[in-house]
Amino acid sequence: MHLEDKDNQTVITEFILLGFGNLPELQVLLFLVFLVIYIVTVSGNILIIALIVADQHLHTPMYFFLGNLSCLETCYTSTILPRLLVSLLTGDRTISVSGCFAQFYCFVSLAATECYLLAAMSYDRYVAICKPLRYAALMNGRLCLQLAAGSWISGFLICVIMMCFMSQLTFCGPSEIDHFFCDFSPMLKLSCSDTSMITLVSFILASLDSPCPFLLTVTSYVCIIATILRIPSTTGRQKAFSTCSSHLIVVTVFYGTLMTVYLLPKTNTLKALNKVFSVFYTVLTPMLNPLIYSLRNKEVKEALRKVIR
Repeated sequence: MHLEDKDNQTVITEFILLGFGNLPELQVLLFLVFLVIYIVTVSGNILIIALIVADQHLHTPMYFFLGNLSCLETCYTSTILPRLLVSLLTGDRTISVSGCFAQFYCFVSLAATECYLLAAMSYDRYVAICKPLRYAALMNGRLCLQLAAGSWISGFLICVIMMCFMSQLTFCGPSEIDHFFCDFSPMLKLSCSDTSMITLVSFILASLDSPCPFLLTVTSYVCIIATILRIPSTTGRQKAFSTCSSHLIVVTVFYGTLMTVYLLPKTNTLKALNKVFSVFYTVLTPMLNPLIYSLRNKEVKEALRKVIR
């Protein structure tokens, strides 16, 4: 571990990500499991992007946003899993403070971007079901680009503010982070600086960053469900619901696991459970998204059949 003296304080320059080090007998098995998950996630999301680009029938707002989501999921899982795989394979769990900051920034920015993208996708489904006659006019190419670009830019810009405050922190030890990636709370606990300001800033940003797109998503689906229930025929209701069911499953899984992780009490008895739920929304959700969309979507399955033929 590298140490530096600063104002008579010993400042650490490396963290130790404990990860799953308390399960030494399962390191090889965990490595193989996470390696398979990473390969399936990356290949599945890249396949969806390729299908959307190649098939003219998928050049619609819904699939444009899905392509953005698949690109995001590939980046999202690549910020965490490669480092975890290296530590499981070599046993080296050290990560520099700057590397930890970089991982945290990418992870939080992509998670925030996903919240906005899911909200944009829910608005697209709202217009398609609640205002079908105006869909082509409302969801034009310009608006889709603005919504997608706004999602990416908002996610990354908001987190810059937090990183400006985090860069002022110093860490004097201990250096062990009881997690498999650099998350906010475990890092903050190791700081020997005054963390009251950054705690307040992070609370304000989190209050603006996650609830707003979540409420937009919920509002869209309340309107969608109300419209579907007013459709007289059963076939019509099923057809309308099928166009948004995949997205609804993805939203439920993402927000369900995210809220469970960050709303669970931070007690020692729940640490292991917290880590398990973190695996769900950081590792398993990006893998499930392409599977959900490909298995439940006739147009994606048809495009895949064409490629296979």
